[in-house]
Amino acid sequence: MERFVQLVIDGIAIGSIYGALALALVLIFRSTGLVNFAQGEMAMFSTFIAWGLVEAGLPLGLALLSALALSFLGGMAIERVLIRPVEGEDPLTILIVTLGLFILINSGAGWIWGFENRGFPRALPDDSADIAGINVSYESLGIVAILLGVSGLLFLLFNRTKLGLAMRAAAANPASARLVGINVGRTLMIGWGLAALLGALAGVLVAPQLFLDVNFMGGVLVYSFAAATLGGFDSPKGAIIGGWIIGVAETLAGDYIGFIGSDLTILVPLAIIFSVLLVRPNGLFGSPEVVRA
Repeated sequence: MERFVQLVIDGIAIGSIYGALALALVLIFRSTGLVNFAQGEMAMFSTFIAWGLVEAGLPLGLALLSALALSFLGGMAIERVLIRPVEGEDPLTILIVTLGLFILINSGAGWIWGFENRGFPRALPDDSADIAGINVSYESLGIVAILLGVSGLLFLLFNRTKLGLAMRAAAANPASARLVGINVGRTLMIGWGLAALLGALAGVLVAPQLFLDVNFMGGVLVYSFAAATLGGFDSPKGAIIGGWIIGVAETLAGDYIGFIGSDLTILVPLAIIFSVLLVRPNGLFGSPEVVRA
């Protein structure tokens, strides 16, 4: 029983990272109706920036804050320069743009920093506490606390501030939002900035557990897509809960299903994506599509 609880706790911790990146995917989808396939590479690039600042002698905390700020600005710049010119185009065109952005960022990071593996410093304590025979790491608790804190801030933003309400209005009906004086372009740009910031946060949290290289966010993005699909691509709450479900399912399957082990856990999110799309395409908390007769 202790082993099971230990795996669940570990799964919730790693699922919180998936949930953070899934939140970034949901933010962009809610504001533009797009699925950003370059979200993981944007997070990878931001994590490399944080690593570079640390290597340059900046304290870790200041390096992380600087990387998050630069990620926010970079996300807004990407929306303004690459996404806005194709706004309203065929979905396939926009899909190709995000895939091109994926390749561009991945190749650019490799050109700047190389393709070798690196270690990334931990921002959270590496110690643990023994509670009733269960080993609970402070890092796991910190990751969950960070996700809950970010979720609370996003809730306040979208429900208690003029900017958040404007972003919701622009996402729901851009034409009507413009008629009431909302600067839709600016709100969408801020949405991309927030998504880039959330992705960077996921990157710096997961990097200490992996080797930092230009492809380290690839697997994380797959799990995050599964979390967003399971929870519903238009539901922030669904992204968080979906991330937890995916994380717990991954750790339990890797430990209890013999043929999966640690090498085939990627099958878990792929199976969940396939099952959800077949049974409930809108996800657990997604809004059903309304079609007028």
